[in-house]
Amino acid sequence: MFKMLHNKKGFTLIELMIVVAIIGILAAIAIPNFLKYQAKSKQSEAKTNLKGIFTSETSYFGEANRYSSDFDAIGFGLAGDKAKAYDFTLDNTNFIGFLNPNGPGANTPPSFVNGDWGAANNVPGIAASGTFFTAGAVANIDSDTPRDAWTVNASNSLTNTSDDVTLD
Repeated sequence: MFKMLHNKKGFTLIELMIVVAIIGILAAIAIPNFLKYQAKSKQSEAKTNLKGIFTSETSYFGEANRYSSDFDAIGFGLAGDKAKAYDFTLDNTNFIGFLNPNGPGANTPPSFVNGDWGAANNVPGIAASGTFFTAGAVANIDSDTPRDAWTVNASNSLTNTSDDVTLD
């Protein structure tokens, strides 16, 4: 009555479960590494923009024979309207960034941990004067407590003062 098909091909449930388990193991290994690489790539935003601030300050110094603590005066601004990972400052009053709770481009620093942008985020010596400047960048790039902080100064010394990527 019924014809039996003996040449039927396909995968058994066991075979499919083994494949799903292997994919799960590979994902468990790969995703944390991917997130760390993604966080490292965000650090390039800080480095690139701080080098841009250095270039702008150097150009301004060539024209005015002094450094400025004003982003508008040195002609520096963040490109694009997409949210950026980092907030940037030349001092604790001249501040630009898209993650600032005071609003995009607000000219006041956000209050992160204790209200002091520099001390709370391990960003030392954020200042600009006629003869020297230090610019800073800070972000929480992997959603944990430590902040990632970078500085550049008039000597073109780029420093990672607080590494949010390697701290767990």
